[in-house]
Amino acid sequence: MDVKEAVIAAFKEMILPEVKTLQQDVSEIKGVLSLTNKRLDDVNTHLVDQSRRIDALREELGARLNALREELSGRIDETNGRLGGIVGRIDETNKRLDRLYEVIVRREEHEQLSVRVQRLEQAVANLEKRIAA
Repeated sequence: MDVKEAVIAAFKEMILPEVKTLQQDVSEIKGVLSLTNKRLDDVNTHLVDQSRRIDALREELGARLNALREELSGRIDETNGRLGGIVGRIDETNKRLDRLYEVIVRREEHEQLSVRVQRLEQAVANLEKRIAA
């Protein structure tokens, strides 16, 4: 059994310090992991809070946009109503201008006919003078 005890003693001398080092490393890693998990929890809590704030802002902005949309729709409808009246007046003015154009054209035609009748009367008068002479 001396060999057995010698082998066990050799293993204790070689392996036990390594196991203790590994145990220390594992405990350090657990400590770091615990701190990391705590930081992650803090970050998650912060993100949840930010998400809630964003949702609240989204709701508030949505309400504001809806109110603004309704106000603008009302203004647009009002403006369209005003434009409808203006369009009606423009149509009436166009009708008046069309009538005025007709009157002006008739006057020009009348003046042209007047000039033509005068020329014809002169021509007839000239012919009568020739016949008389």
